[in-house]
Amino acid sequence: MKSLYKKVHLCCCVATEEEFNWLLKEEVHAVLKQLQDVLKEASRRFSMPTPGLESQLKQENFILGSSTMDQVKGVLTLQGEALTQADINLKVAKSSQVLHFQFREDKQWKLQQIQDARNHVNQALQLLNSRDESYHFQTGAEVNKLMDAVMLQLTRARNRLTTPASMTMPELATSGLMKMFTPPMPGDVMVNFYINLSKLCLTVYQLHVLPPNTTKNFKPAGSSVLHNPGAMFELNNNRFEVSHVHKVECVVPWLNDTLVFFTISLQLCQQLKDKVRVSPGRCLCHRSTVVVFSSLS
Repeated sequence: MKSLYKKVHLCCCVATEEEFNWLLKEEVHAVLKQLQDVLKEASRRFSMPTPGLESQLKQENFILGSSTMDQVKGVLTLQGEALTQADINLKVAKSSQVLHFQFREDKQWKLQQIQDARNHVNQALQLLNSRDESYHFQTGAEVNKLMDAVMLQLTRARNRLTTPASMTMPELATSGLMKMFTPPMPGDVMVNFYINLSKLCLTVYQLHVLPPNTTKNFKPAGSSVLHNPGAMFELNNNRFEVSHVHKVECVVPWLNDTLVFFTISLQLCQQLKDKVRVSPGRCLCHRSTVVVFSSLS
């Protein structure tokens, strides 16, 4: 009896031309439809008011700083991408004094992060809408190009919500936000609003003026999302130092939903890219090798 060993390469990803054409014609459009449905849900979370019908857009109130230990407490009203009302109480450090500020009735503050994220979602939807069911993709590379463009917009949208803008203290001090309040914000207090992931954040800075003849080393702070106590800056020939920083935040549920939709959409895009990587008759996987034993009499 003779023994025969032979190596056999196993591969499960070689596509016939017929299978690949079916993938381009049917499977791709099925995934694009899924993507559109998910992104429409994301876009709906950012729903914008129709001109003249702004009152129909849902207003949501968020309470920030409910603990008795919080130096800052606030009630913020969010309507789409705009903070339409803000009511802030600040317990002054080392004092029993409580300062109260609120938005002027004629003012509202646009949250640029939400606006930008919404715009990127809509651009992704426009890309998908440009390839309706009647369109026939010719190559996998063409599908990849579309997926790369969609993923770029989705990544930018997600990054706008997960990466708040850095600002210097002078930029914050001279921003339009400081002119939103009544009574006017005193010169030794500054505030900032921003989105971090699914949270709406309020930061309040208390400042003190450095004496002109101070011997303290003066080093202006750079850009940051959140400045720490001790940060220094110069404005209108005066030098300031941050003495206290108070940050309060709360979760905005629909922002959390939106981030989940971004993750699902990016996964769908990547899965489709992986499927079209294999052209007809070509294998790009790591093949498995097994040894088959047979006996010959």
